[in-house]
Amino acid sequence: MRTLLLASVTALAFFGTITSAYAGEEAETLVEAITEGKANLSFRYRLENVDQAGFAEDATASTLRTKLKYSTKAFKGFSGVVEFENVLQIGSGNYNSTLNGKGQFPIIADPKITEVNQAYVAYTGLDKTTLLAGRVAHNMNNQRFVGTVGWRQNDQTWDMAGIISAPTKDLTLTGAYVWNVNRIFGDDHPFGDLDTNTFIIDGKFTGFEVGNLTAYGLFIDLNDIPVLGLSSQTLGVRFDGKHKLGDSNMTALYEAEFATQSDYKDSPLDYSAQYYHFSAGLSTNGITGKVGYEVLGSDSGATSFQTPLATLHKFNGWADKFLGTPAGGLEDLYGSITYKVGGDSAFKGLTIGAIYHDFSADVGGDYGSEIDLIVKKKFGKNYYGSLKFADYNASGFATDTQKIWFTLGANY
Repeated sequence: MRTLLLASVTALAFFGTITSAYAGEEAETLVEAITEGKANLSFRYRLENVDQAGFAEDATASTLRTKLKYSTKAFKGFSGVVEFENVLQIGSGNYNSTLNGKGQFPIIADPKITEVNQAYVAYTGLDKTTLLAGRVAHNMNNQRFVGTVGWRQNDQTWDMAGIISAPTKDLTLTGAYVWNVNRIFGDDHPFGDLDTNTFIIDGKFTGFEVGNLTAYGLFIDLNDIPVLGLSSQTLGVRFDGKHKLGDSNMTALYEAEFATQSDYKDSPLDYSAQYYHFSAGLSTNGITGKVGYEVLGSDSGATSFQTPLATLHKFNGWADKFLGTPAGGLEDLYGSITYKVGGDSAFKGLTIGAIYHDFSADVGGDYGSEIDLIVKKKFGKNYYGSLKFADYNASGFATDTQKIWFTLGANY
């Protein structure tokens, strides 16, 4: 992995990036490709507090994440990007970062880290097709199965080789081979890197007037003994879309997804489990309401549907009590409402939201409930802030937990 990563970083001195503002604009010379690239700098400060039953003291983390990214201009169809990331602890750090040995506090998984977050090269010289290899921050669809965990201060990224092809304007095909997962815990954590032989296959068709149809396959073959049980093969289909209702200013929102999962390669397990998710909602005048039902099934209460490469914080409550699916599976019945201020006042863009979750087992009893609240706003072109709260009320699973986050960020 290090050899290929070094090759990727070296190649960045010569090639451009498909993610830069210059995508599609070829440099005329090698020097121009190097010197006329684009740099991006971002900062994100976060204050997080966790009050969790079973711990005598709350955890409080004050951290600052800095990202520096450089994208060169494209040259002869080749492209590339390099991005560095640093997470700095500000203050005493009374929290369990998973690396600092402070097990007397609840976990806040934002350890101090300095690392290469992305470093890849790509080739766009083929018709409607891109090839890429290196360390990539890649999200698949809604991140339910493959995601960068962008909520945490350190991204989850993939050492991978991939192909993205769009044979028609309505169809996009993606295939990737991943040999290492760079998890949010960093290289110093025993499971900060996962050695793997994982294949990702995804096809999305956007030609329907009422929505998008996606089919995917995820074949996870983990090679580290403690996580062999997470090796699995998943096949699924997803439909999502929105539709304006008549001449009104009201829009219907909907999604439906089904997947089946079973053991794969060196997994010591023998199981089969299903996943399904349905949601529906309405949006009008800045107000959006949704109801949904998500199930990660269980095979007879012994083994359950798992999503180890997902952006897990995005699903099943912000308190993060279900980062691993319980053996009895998980049923999540939820409802949400958000309001985004319109008009031309100083509050334009201010978003207020609330989500309620009722959790239970697919095989078994009740797990508990959770209320999540958020207030967020962008300030001008470069700045943003948010205040976020989660309150998990345990009933048969995990422990009562309250979390609160204050975030300020800037992008340049």
